[in-house]
Amino acid sequence: MTTTLRPTEPLQRNADGTRSRRFQVCVNGRPVGALHLRTHPVFGDAVAQVLDLRIEEPDRGRGRATVAALAAEEVVRGWGCRRIEASVPADAGAALRLATALGYVVRSRNMAKPLDGTPPRLPQGSTGRPMTDEEFGPWLAKGKEDYARSWIQRGVPEAEARAKSERDHATLLPEGRATPGTLISVLEHEGTPVGTLWLALREDGAFVFDVEADAAHRGRGHGRSLMLLAEAQAVTAGERRIGLNVFAGNTPAERLYESLGYETTLYSLYKQLV
Repeated sequence: MTTTLRPTEPLQRNADGTRSRRFQVCVNGRPVGALHLRTHPVFGDAVAQVLDLRIEEPDRGRGRATVAALAAEEVVRGWGCRRIEASVPADAGAALRLATALGYVVRSRNMAKPLDGTPPRLPQGSTGRPMTDEEFGPWLAKGKEDYARSWIQRGVPEAEARAKSERDHATLLPEGRATPGTLISVLEHEGTPVGTLWLALREDGAFVFDVEADAAHRGRGHGRSLMLLAEAQAVTAGERRIGLNVFAGNTPAERLYESLGYETTLYSLYKQLV
């Protein structure tokens, strides 16, 4: 049995500057699935994305997806790509196992939690307040640097990572601290600032973009208090769901979120192409 890719459209040149193409996955010429590839809308032509890879139920478990995924790598190498990325839903265990077996590395995961409408209470002595204009500038500069470093440590070239950090912060905070739907807060414990929180209020639920206990005050439960503050703010704003993204390897944060009832919804993976 020979598994091959058959293009179902010419190479597309999209309005956002990306290239993309759809394929049938075929076995001896018989269609058994589909594949959709494109170049990355943020990282550019050097990075590819697997938008869809599906094998029909009767043909699963026979290695068709493995061959199709390897063939996809050859296609995007021909496009000049040096890295390929994919997202896998948390409930797609077989797809995650396949990706990791082929050398994909988990970069981050999305996690989410339903909110029951009752704002959680902060520990005694802890309160949240809005960040001041004087605090915002240093916080933003540090956030951009830390965010870029997180991408660099996970396979993204430094220039790409820094450009992404600048672009993402400009997109998400176009009006700085006054950006609509944005709450940027400082957690104080007994009058001392101990951490910061960036929460966005969106149509599909609240999202924690950044949460950090100050280095001098870590290990004292302030990270948990910051997450409780995020949930309280979300509930007060009428949100029914809260989500976040956590980079792989940040074990303390992953354990904290899991202990608070967050569950993984999506894995983001990448692979360097040699």
